[in-house]
Amino acid sequence: MKTTVLFVTGLCLLTAGCAKKQVASTGGATQIAAPVQAPAPPPAPQQAKAAPAKQAATQTAAQPAAAAKKLSAEQRASLNELLARLADAFFDYNQTTIRPDASTTMAANVTAIRNILADYPTEKLLIEGHADERGSSEYNLALADRRSRAAQEFLSTRGIPQSQLSVLSYGEERPACTEQTEACFQQNRRVHITVAP
Repeated sequence: MKTTVLFVTGLCLLTAGCAKKQVASTGGATQIAAPVQAPAPPPAPQQAKAAPAKQAATQTAAQPAAAAKKLSAEQRASLNELLARLADAFFDYNQTTIRPDASTTMAANVTAIRNILADYPTEKLLIEGHADERGSSEYNLALADRRSRAAQEFLSTRGIPQSQLSVLSYGEERPACTEQTEACFQQNRRVHITVAP
């Protein structure tokens, strides 16, 4: 009886120990297979790695373009000298319409601007709008903005690419003259063309 109990106990232990393994039958031979494991999780998506690589490629492509646009100090000085030769266009009090003398001035500037942009094709010009000090700061900013946009439209209708023209309003903040006279106020109601920063 003891032998039977020991045999049954041994058989139970043997069966329990082998429960973790699967038995595979091939032909007439029996093989013990390795324990079954849960399938490995799929590899993490490669998008996280691809995004920085794509971003780096974009930055690398943008760097030569930025480098091509950057002017040397000597080129910048030469460009500023050419732009300083352009005459300002003046406006009547509280007006944004380009008057005849301003139209003549700006028409004369068109040829010079074409030449400048031919020599500096990657540069953008800035049309600054100005106003005299009469009126509120907010009103003068809006008035000067309309003046700079009128000048931009004038130049673009004469063949200057609008993509190379930007506008900025200073309102009354950058007066050319500070006296309280009509002649001084007239100098402040203007558009001025310079190189965009």
